Amino acid sequence: MIHVEDKGLVVPGEILAEEGYYSGRGTFKDGESIFSSLTGLVSLKNKKISVIPLKSKYLPKRGDVVIGKITDIRFSIWEVDLNSPYSGILPASEVFGRAKKDLSRVFGLGDVLFLRIVDVDEVNKVRLGLKGRGMGKFREGILTNITPTKVPRLIGKKGSMINMIKESTNCKIVVGQNGLVWIKGDKKMELITKKIIKMVDDESHTSGLTDRIKRRLYLITHGEELPEEDFNEDCTTDESDLDDTSDVSDEEYFESPKIENFKENLNGEDLSEDSSLSNEEKK
Repeated sequence: MIHVEDKGLVVPGEILAEEGYYSGRGTFKDGESIFSSLTGLVSLKNKKISVIPLKSKYLPKRGDVVIGKITDIRFSIWEVDLNSPYSGILPASEVFGRAKKDLSRVFGLGDVLFLRIVDVDEVNKVRLGLKGRGMGKFREGILTNITPTKVPRLIGKKGSMINMIKESTNCKIVVGQNGLVWIKGDKKMELITKKIIKMVDDESHTSGLTDRIKRRLYLITHGEELPEEDFNEDCTTDESDLDDTSDVSDEEYFESPKIENFKENLNGEDLSEDSSLSNEEKK
């Protein structure tokens, strides 16, 4: 027996279902009953019931692609802020191999990088790497953020939402699984894109979001309302995208990069601009 609706708002301790259902993320089972363990939105998939938190911090996971900002430079590592309770470290060996060089001449304080999480140990020490096509330093552009659990909503099915935003604004956009988003384009369009991403973050739990985003983008870029005959009804079917990033990471948007020698991307002691783009941007 189910007591809640899909996408319904629940609070800790609220009963969700009894008998015949499986307890998923954000829930706990007591006897035959399943309860919510946090405040969030219900996600029903077949007989599995989960609760997606409305606000949450990113918890690093091996294999994730993330965006981070360098906050400290030490003898043999860069320390990186990952928009998480746990910072990451990028060993100098990822860039120089065994060579000894001045780290600050390659990446400096405040630089923003596109990285892959190589390992997370038992005390949540996060080791980062740059081996992979598209890994490297972003040049120019702006950063914004979205709640990490809402990253799939921003991406959409097979990249539908993020590609719509890219095409409308003509901006390059790279999304990290930790909720940080890099935007580069015309300065005015960068700010518009940032506002659209905030709209996704604020309204991700509501139905018809893709419809509203499409209409808002058209109004901003064309100065008039979107004609009804140009509206694709299929774009409203995105409500099922609100889920945890693990459902999206490997299958839809965050493709596993082809391993390559990162040092080949270095131009002297800096990165070429092309190395700052993700696989999706290079297509």
